Amino acid sequence: MEAEFDIAGLARAALDARDRAYTPYSHYTVGAALLTAEGDIYQGGNIENASYGATNCAERTAIFKAVSEGRRWFRAIAIAGGMEGQEPVDYAYPCGICRQVMKEFAGEDFRVIVAKSAADYRMYTLEELLPHGFGGSSIR
Repeated sequence: MEAEFDIAGLARAALDARDRAYTPYSHYTVGAALLTAEGDIYQGGNIENASYGATNCAERTAIFKAVSEGRRWFRAIAIAGGMEGQEPVDYAYPCGICRQVMKEFAGEDFRVIVAKSAADYRMYTLEELLPHGFGGSSIR
């Protein structure tokens, strides 16, 4: 699966976004870097809340930032996560809710990159991570 964008740069942006995560409870920081169709990158970190259900994932933080600024179509997202103050030791995959939010704005060429570093990553299509997903056309 070949990508027509800087995968390592997007992974670095996700790793950098971890530094701004707010994780006073789990201390598990996640960063995401979202690449728009226009070539802009929006970063997001996970934001925890004492009411755990009010917590927001890094992926949705990045997507909601982009959507709130008028962006509606995305090419890729890179995600990196690990314990606060430590380099990632495993790949951080998006949760089901984040996968569904991605589906709302992603075309068939959208890529999800899970990274431990800029050089150590795995790349997937959204269909691979959310088989049989549904979008707006399914409910019209």
